[in-house]
Amino acid sequence: MNTKHNSYKLSYCLLILFSTFTLALSLDSTYINFLQCLKKQTNSSTNISKILYSKENTNYNSILEAYIRNLRFTYPTTPKPQLIITPLTTSQVSATVVCARNLGHQLKIRSGGHDFDGLSYVSDHPFIILDMFNFRRIEVNPKAATAYVEAGATLGELFYRIQEKSNTLGFPGGVCPTVGVGGHFSGGGYGNMIRKHGLTVDHIIDAVIIDVQGRILNRTTMGEDLFWAIRGGGGASFAVVVSYTVNLVPVPETVTVFTIKRFLSDGATDLVYKWQLLMKDIDHNLFIRLLLQPANDEKQKGNLTVRVTFMSLFLGDSNSLVSLLDEKFPELGLKKQDCFEMSWARSVMYWGNYDNNTSLEVLLNRSYTNIYLKRKSDYVQKPITKVGLELLWKKLIELKRIGLVFNSYGGRMNEISSSDTPFPHRRGNLFKIQYSADWKVGGKMDDDLNMGLIREIYEFMTPYVSKNPRGAYINYRDVDIGVSRNWTYKEGEVYGRKYFMGNFDRLVKVKTLVDPNNFFRYEQSIPILK
Repeated sequence: MNTKHNSYKLSYCLLILFSTFTLALSLDSTYINFLQCLKKQTNSSTNISKILYSKENTNYNSILEAYIRNLRFTYPTTPKPQLIITPLTTSQVSATVVCARNLGHQLKIRSGGHDFDGLSYVSDHPFIILDMFNFRRIEVNPKAATAYVEAGATLGELFYRIQEKSNTLGFPGGVCPTVGVGGHFSGGGYGNMIRKHGLTVDHIIDAVIIDVQGRILNRTTMGEDLFWAIRGGGGASFAVVVSYTVNLVPVPETVTVFTIKRFLSDGATDLVYKWQLLMKDIDHNLFIRLLLQPANDEKQKGNLTVRVTFMSLFLGDSNSLVSLLDEKFPELGLKKQDCFEMSWARSVMYWGNYDNNTSLEVLLNRSYTNIYLKRKSDYVQKPITKVGLELLWKKLIELKRIGLVFNSYGGRMNEISSSDTPFPHRRGNLFKIQYSADWKVGGKMDDDLNMGLIREIYEFMTPYVSKNPRGAYINYRDVDIGVSRNWTYKEGEVYGRKYFMGNFDRLVKVKTLVDPNNFFRYEQSIPILK
């Protein structure tokens, strides 16, 4: 009996050893083959080994985790890339595309890692990561009011370089400084100047990309159809975006910000209802975001209620802002002492939750405090009634830990056609909702609980949001609304029409033309026609 048992244990151990050895050989051969291909494509051995990381490399984990912004994708069981490539030159990016295509590897493109469902660095299929974080050159031309910015730069870095050259120029990007330019720009990024200046894609005038053949193309050589597609259709479905050239926008020397908190006991229901009616047509220089959260009422301690935070940017001075809201929104009760005047660059800091004494150089900081999170999105086209808002308050109090952000539309967004760029959610939308669930302790129990809560509030909001299809924002990646497992048109249409509405089929035609074998693919990429 012991002999048989020992024989079984020996056979089992040999099997495990053989499997591990085979896997190691496979990983090693993947690395060697890719390294040799890169050397051949670039005609150089210089630096190539320093930009290619396999799982055996001591820096592999630190490179992988440096731009993972959602701790849900840091578990040991999370699928990891076979290789990570961190190119230093455009020719190395081109070589990476050619080698990945020739060797049959799925390529994930990462520029900042803020994609909420990790689609730039996680997959159920074997994959490699092309990480663009070394591409962060920024050149601001204040005379031409333009900026050249590479895809691996962050919004904070861009904003900092703009203010270095001018205090009367800005850019309508997002309010989180550590977001990478690559994905933010190509998906139709927005910020607190959306009502005055629209989206990032409305200001892109040129781009440099690497196509599926490894060619380096700009707007002229890629053609207008592809240039249209990468301005709101998500660049990673079509090519590797290396850089953008954008028009900057004028900003006054003095802008004004305020943050006002109101509880249900302060009449928050009436204020939110009025806000919905107001923002469509009010002065385009004004943006007001609402943050809705369950909270303890400071006046009625111990009672869980809902707090609504009104956070604003006004492209003008405080006297003008107070006068405007005295006329249009007196119920909010804005006072001069609620307002803070500052430069546009300082307002970027304010919205990034930095105090006014913090050095602007903090915008150059690429570090980020990671948490476990889930995000979802919706568009609202008709005002939510007061009865509907009161039901929403009850739901938020019931769930206790979910927050909603209402981002006002109107203004410039009502003036641009939904087909000018692939981003379709413009005219007819009052505001966009971001649903937020954050938690600090990971694990299946906590993950399932919080994911369940955000899905519950999303389901609850069905009667109040856009329909046929229910719209979604591509830069808030959400695999709940559909994924491709076999990359068929039928699979892609499920999420594609929610993200792109009537622009989806044009995107499919461009994709089929420029990438007919569907090399640039991920779980929510644009499919090809078959």
